[in-house]
Amino acid sequence: MKNKILSITLGLALLTFSRSLFAGEVTINGIAGFKDTPMQPDGKWHVHDPDRPQPPIVAPGAFSTQDQPGKPPADAIVLFDGKDLSQWRDKDGKPAPWKIENGAMISAKSDIVSTRQFGDIQLHVEFCEPSPASASGQGRGNSGVFLMGRYEVQVLDCYENKTYADGATAGLYGQHPPLVNACLPPGQWQVYDILFTVPRFETNGAVKTPAWVTVFHNGIAVQNHQSFRGSTGWKSPGKYQPHGPEGPVGLQFHNDPVRFRNIWVRPLQPADEP
Repeated sequence: MKNKILSITLGLALLTFSRSLFAGEVTINGIAGFKDTPMQPDGKWHVHDPDRPQPPIVAPGAFSTQDQPGKPPADAIVLFDGKDLSQWRDKDGKPAPWKIENGAMISAKSDIVSTRQFGDIQLHVEFCEPSPASASGQGRGNSGVFLMGRYEVQVLDCYENKTYADGATAGLYGQHPPLVNACLPPGQWQVYDILFTVPRFETNGAVKTPAWVTVFHNGIAVQNHQSFRGSTGWKSPGKYQPHGPEGPVGLQFHNDPVRFRNIWVRPLQPADEP
């Protein structure tokens, strides 16, 4: 009898406690939440506010394999799908001089840039270094991914190939080496997934916030919210020149036939902006 009374007492206590957890809960448009909680620091929404806009739904893509490029997310802007170079031009505005072979575009003659301009982005690029490898250092499979056409993430064959650290694969060229060397052997497809935040400038041209980048190379974090010191240069630590909020994605030709495939972009909006 005592055990039964104790069980009933504990049950009532738990019921009272659980009701107290949901005190003040409201339901708006079928979404449960609270309106009696503190406001968020930006003053727009309560903590757990049911009125706060829901994140949009995006169907994920599919991962690539060595034999087959993956599928981009549903909201991605595809810059190269293996079929044509309509999304690219050379830096002088002429048709891109690179050639397409077996679903990949091969660097040749000059740098190319995307015909579209972007600000903050998620960028996916797959590349394959020439095989068999030849030369060494910077002369081995050299190319680059340029964000806004200014800020370079180095492409190079650093598999069993050493060079100066700030010019290594996935380095911010001339500025920051990668955290690790995640290179695969030449002839294998490799992947960059890049998150890029454009720099912001004051009205007088001073840097308000620098350009930030996070880079995953073959699934490994090699740049962790790292800042660019300015536009990429050779034998230069980088220097900022004020520019607009958008720019093209660029791919470099550096005398080596590096192959690229499955290139797509997702423009990113600052948090909480509709």
